[in-house]
Amino acid sequence: MIKLNSSPLFKEVEVLKIADQTFTSHLLIGSARYPDPLTRKKAILASGASVVTVSIRRVSLVAETDVLQDLAPYFLLPNTAGCFTAHEAVLTARLAREALNTNWIKLEVIGDEKTLYPDVSELLKAAYQLVQEGFVVLPYCSDDPITCQKLADIGCAAIMPLASPIGSGMGINNRYNLEIIRENISLPIIVDAGLGTASDVAICMEMGMDGVLLNTSIAGADNPVQMAHAMRLACEAGQLAHQAGRISRKRYATASSPVKK
Repeated sequence: MIKLNSSPLFKEVEVLKIADQTFTSHLLIGSARYPDPLTRKKAILASGASVVTVSIRRVSLVAETDVLQDLAPYFLLPNTAGCFTAHEAVLTARLAREALNTNWIKLEVIGDEKTLYPDVSELLKAAYQLVQEGFVVLPYCSDDPITCQKLADIGCAAIMPLASPIGSGMGINNRYNLEIIRENISLPIIVDAGLGTASDVAICMEMGMDGVLLNTSIAGADNPVQMAHAMRLACEAGQLAHQAGRISRKRYATASSPVKK
């Protein structure tokens, strides 16, 4: 089997650089909702991910030390899942910094429990405060280009727009918005939430996104380990396709073997 990253036939897959860190994988993975700890461990390994997110509000750092032990080989990205106000999110980020000795935070400020869409005003408020306090902020946000631009202007290290609602598996609901975000913002763009299968991941990377963050689509699959491997391959394939440059779309056919006159 040819390894795409090492074969001289292919251009090297570019690394993912966020703030002062460089990662070999463009796939970030969550650590929740797996059927058991062993499956989680195998799935994360199969994904090839360098970055693993962990919810500070939903993981006991004392009672569930096995979680942190399993994730020790990876770059831990704590998140503020479950926070509904800027105040809650800032306090949770500070707790994560103390508990895990990191100033990185995946910022989530949720608007309601039904859609799990971000509360934009509270998100912007929390992002501004955390950036001022020296955090490396990666905000989960809506696919609104204006909101994403405001988060970039605040000083966030990357922007993480949703593809569709968290855990929905609906895939990309608004490709147009994501394309505008990609076009207008030079920061890393990590598509976060709603991706359901490998083809969704490949499309994101073909669009020029810098990465994807997956959790439910892997943890909730019938075979999480196999799905994690599929997502890894899709991520690499999509990035290579973007680098290669697809042919232009045409209304009519063009013969692949034209007859010379």
